[in-house]
Amino acid sequence: MSRHGVEPAGAAYLAGLHLQGRPVVLVGGGSVAQRRLPLLLESGALVTVVSPRVTAAVEALAAAGRVRHVAREYRDGDLVDAWYVIVATDDSAVNEAASAEAEERRIFCVRSDAGSRGSAVTPATTRHGDATVGVVAHGDHRRSAALRTALRGALQSGLSAAGEGPTAAGVALIGGGPGDPELITVRGRRLLARADVVIADHLAPAELLAELAPGTEVIDASKLPYGRSMQQERINALLIEHARAGRFVARLKGGDPYVFGRGFEELLACAEAGVPVTVVPGITSAFSVPAAADVPVTHRGVAHEVVVVSGHLAPGHADSLVDWDALGRLSGTLVILMGVRRLAEFAEALITAGRPADTPAAIIQEGTTAHQRVVRAPLVEIARRAEEAGVRPPAVTVIGPVVAVGARVGEREQSGA
Repeated sequence: MSRHGVEPAGAAYLAGLHLQGRPVVLVGGGSVAQRRLPLLLESGALVTVVSPRVTAAVEALAAAGRVRHVAREYRDGDLVDAWYVIVATDDSAVNEAASAEAEERRIFCVRSDAGSRGSAVTPATTRHGDATVGVVAHGDHRRSAALRTALRGALQSGLSAAGEGPTAAGVALIGGGPGDPELITVRGRRLLARADVVIADHLAPAELLAELAPGTEVIDASKLPYGRSMQQERINALLIEHARAGRFVARLKGGDPYVFGRGFEELLACAEAGVPVTVVPGITSAFSVPAAADVPVTHRGVAHEVVVVSGHLAPGHADSLVDWDALGRLSGTLVILMGVRRLAEFAEALITAGRPADTPAAIIQEGTTAHQRVVRAPLVEIARRAEEAGVRPPAVTVIGPVVAVGARVGEREQSGA
């Protein structure tokens, strides 16, 4: 019974909300918030998260200015001016108080802990081109998720995916691609939908988490640049622990699992523990992000070589395996991943080793996503120009004549240098 004596009943009335520029409040900063945020942000909502603690992925969104984080417990009055509310804490008293305020203020409210006690429910959704398909099954979240998955399979292949048997216990190392959720492979998306547990990096396409069945456990294994980070040994242990408990585990990673993603370390750990592993290669950001910014990493008559380098260690570091002197003598394309912080050092090392200071360069932030930004400049200036533009990880740097080739077609990015 609600505060106004109205018992939620009957079939849900399915509607699409236009939230562009409108305030939305999430009470709680755990895995439910992490799963709901991507689609809310994609809709253009102005999201505030009220929670004393948040996951690393939510923290990253707050640090980037994508969401507002109020780092405390919920208080009466936090929902003023909100158009839509999601209550998702692990404290039933807090959930009850927040949903009561929403009811009093006539704000539609979703309760993750007791859907029938909220005034709205979150449909199981999937995307097909520019269409969004939503399913609500009388509060039966598992059924709505199953119907959604079947519809998605039918839309993607023309054949219904319903009726498939349970997936055997084990691990799937899935490359999620460079950021755009549509750039995951069909196999990766299918296995992700069937997972009992998803262990996800913050660089994996977060929108895919919103498509998971409600009962799917999501574990945040983010490694924030120079910030919070789950140790690799802990990730390996979680993969083995859940697989041995009879669960099918999807390890969702950004890009390709084996391109600076430690995927093979995880495979080796599972193999040693006797856990079966399926590897699903992904589209690496090293090549796809430049392509999205009109930079071909190779071009006939311009570049006959591409070298992909990790930028997590400075030139001259005792543990570095990169021969920067050799790279400076090359004339082809150099792609640097994870290199925002030390970009000036890399540029200086290359120029010192013989790379011309006027070599074209570009740095692409959040490539393939709606937030993609591109900064172009000569090698000698690229670090300063990137800093002036406020470029932040994740970003891919491309150095070589191919950058000038790409510039010929003109800038297509909504924002850049």
